[in-house]
Amino acid sequence: MASLRPHLALTVSDVERSLAFYRALFGVEPSKVRPGYAKFEIAEPALNFTLNEGERGGGLGAFNHAGIQVASTDDVLRARARLVEAGLATFDEMDTTCCYAKQDKIWVTAPDGESWEVFVTHGDAEPDLVEERDPVRCCR
Repeated sequence: MASLRPHLALTVSDVERSLAFYRALFGVEPSKVRPGYAKFEIAEPALNFTLNEGERGGGLGAFNHAGIQVASTDDVLRARARLVEAGLATFDEMDTTCCYAKQDKIWVTAPDGESWEVFVTHGDAEPDLVEERDPVRCCR
């Protein structure tokens, strides 16, 4: 079977303004940049990610957050360092329980307000040990 590469397309208000953020988040350069369009072909994790400039209408209301699952807490910390070096504010949630899993994660916000998490999962959490969380905040 051919390898699968998930695709995520975001409508952003200004592709040029968003490029610096996504370069820092993914740690790679875009494979294609055109007026009102940019494409990142990320090898790890496999992802075809595009930015499309335009109006953000009500049709995008279901988008909650995006995330990158990594292999270790060290990978989470490397992502945080890369984002901070790019001048972006991150929010840490280390040793947390979210989505019924034990995780270390950081959050960062894109120029148009989308929440991104970079996280590692250390194992499942028993349902009776999961703390009450705001559903908007947990797994934003």
